[in-house]
Amino acid sequence: MKYLVMTVLLLIGVINMSAEEKFRELNELEKYVIEEKGTERPFTGIYTDHFEEGLYRCRKCGTELFRSKAKFHSGCGWPSFDNAVAGKVKEIPDADGMRTEIVCANCGAHLGHVFRGEGFTPKNVRHCVNSVSLEFEPVAVVNNNKTETAIFAGGCFWGVEFHLNKLEGLISTTAGYTGGDLADPQYYNVTTGTTGHAEAVKVVYDPQKVSYEEVAKLFFEIHDPTQKNRQGPDIGHQYRSAVYYNSPEQKKTTEKLIEILRNKGYDVATELEPAATFYPAEDYHQDYYEKKSSLPYCHSYVKRFD
Repeated sequence: MKYLVMTVLLLIGVINMSAEEKFRELNELEKYVIEEKGTERPFTGIYTDHFEEGLYRCRKCGTELFRSKAKFHSGCGWPSFDNAVAGKVKEIPDADGMRTEIVCANCGAHLGHVFRGEGFTPKNVRHCVNSVSLEFEPVAVVNNNKTETAIFAGGCFWGVEFHLNKLEGLISTTAGYTGGDLADPQYYNVTTGTTGHAEAVKVVYDPQKVSYEEVAKLFFEIHDPTQKNRQGPDIGHQYRSAVYYNSPEQKKTTEKLIEILRNKGYDVATELEPAATFYPAEDYHQDYYEKKSSLPYCHSYVKRFD
């Protein structure tokens, strides 16, 4: 019994040591802010006026917390974001009884505070974050990690982009047009349904953090793949369900997922085509629902895979 207890204690020690090894070493200022819930002086942080394209990760554990497209200049003296990566930032009542603290949902590192109703952006939210709580990863570094691209069409590209953006491991999403014959199509061309193009979303993702299969599964769960040439109230060939594969592996994986759905009783209408030229849509179509602070009207999440 004595040896069993000792063995258990040793195992617990190894587990705890392994967990601690995942956390990065912090300097004195970082410990003060991240672990003791302190605050760096305003206008002193390296990311206050930093607007390079990339990702902002937790300084302690490396979890992706914010993306550069959510950053804005508020003049408050600390980095400001009007959106966080879904599920990665936790809100808790502050010890002062007045404010709302934000922490890393993975390791509990203190980030700063969140404020609402200030009117800085359409989202009306400001995540006020200490620079020392963050670690920036420029898009150039992310791209050097061998990103991959996938293209999906599933009705109005506003809703598809909105839901895909919630997936961890995504680098970027772009609403656009593909699958047709007209060069450099514009929205007013595509909406006629005569150009052959589909409203689509191009996804750039990090395959070390999320697989193509995970991205494709989510695609099949955020739109109705049984509807042909429509999605909800949007009717026309430009609203068809389609996957435009970039490799034999993507094609094979998509075929597997379609077969799984058909075996579950879904009459899948999704078209499977090799990737063609992708034309980015006009700026006002990009991140549409985030800009409007509203929700999709014809896309919702339905779990279809075990």
